[in-house]
Amino acid sequence: MKQEPFKILIVDDIPQNIQVLGTLLRDEGYLISFATEGNQAIEMASMSQFDLILLDIMMPEIDGFEVIKRLKQNLKMKDVPVIFITAKANIESLIKGFEMGAVDYITKPFNSKELIARVKTHLELKDIRKKLEEANAAKTKFLSIIAHDLKNPLYSMMGFSDFLSKRYNDFNEEDKIKFLNNINISSHQLYKLLENLLDWASVQTGRMDYNPQISDLSVMVSMIIKLHKQQADEKKISLISKIAADTIILADTNMINTVIRNLLSNAIKFTPSGGQVTVSSDDLQTHVKISVIDTGIGIKKENIENLFKIEVKCMTLGTNKEKGTGLGLVLCKEFIEKNNGKIWVESEQNKGSKFMFTLPKPSLS
Repeated sequence: MKQEPFKILIVDDIPQNIQVLGTLLRDEGYLISFATEGNQAIEMASMSQFDLILLDIMMPEIDGFEVIKRLKQNLKMKDVPVIFITAKANIESLIKGFEMGAVDYITKPFNSKELIARVKTHLELKDIRKKLEEANAAKTKFLSIIAHDLKNPLYSMMGFSDFLSKRYNDFNEEDKIKFLNNINISSHQLYKLLENLLDWASVQTGRMDYNPQISDLSVMVSMIIKLHKQQADEKKISLISKIAADTIILADTNMINTVIRNLLSNAIKFTPSGGQVTVSSDDLQTHVKISVIDTGIGIKKENIENLFKIEVKCMTLGTNKEKGTGLGLVLCKEFIEKNNGKIWVESEQNKGSKFMFTLPKPSLS
């Protein structure tokens, strides 16, 4: 996915300084906002997420020191790097600025090359910190899945198989069938979890090849629906494909198969008996939009934005108490973005969910 432009807030009470800084930084491709006094800057920073703030020290009403103090007290803004703009480059002021949380300073009049170099450095450092935090959170989640979610189906399989192997003649045929069904369900859960874990690990380490090819989406979806028919039949759920024949996409077939399988399986899991799951498509000129729509239990509004984040534990039992880890949706996001698309969801509790993603069509040239 293309990197979004960095957003920078310039805070200075002298319009000429803002104009000079703004012109230099816009030419580098940054998105620029500006404030001419401290209270305005604090309000803007609280309403919009900036990647960097260039802050003048000497301003009327409240100075730069008071502005950074208030910024650092706000959880939303405390990690945004602040570079002081100052003509007051004495040691005491600089030390005070660093103690209050500034990461650097730029002296007036500006040296264009120095200014751009310092801005780039701190934006890169912020980006690196963010990626390290995400990687650490992902590692924690990964270990949690292995430690907890991997054990549950294994314990279930071991427990029921122990009963059968040690006390086979103590149970009637009905009990034996129940035990075997539980072993079968647990083994499928375990296989799906391992499959997702291995795929996700391959993506993270760059070991999964990306091989886009022209494919007929209607054929792909029909085959996946057949694979899920037994799962749906057990809950008396109708699976419907409304993908038009000859709907052509340009994507990695294995990745998109995994995405649709995960979304379809989740839709069945969270749809009560007698419900319906529909897969449809819309032509968006250069892309195709695919929707997986269910008549299920829906998703809480506060959980929607965390569905595709591995660092956030967001697990809900299915309508038949089916368990999951949430890793499948994280993997879907990774695969869709790898295929130059985007994924999102709309949902209302007790009315159902609609997972949508886009994929490119082959170029006509």
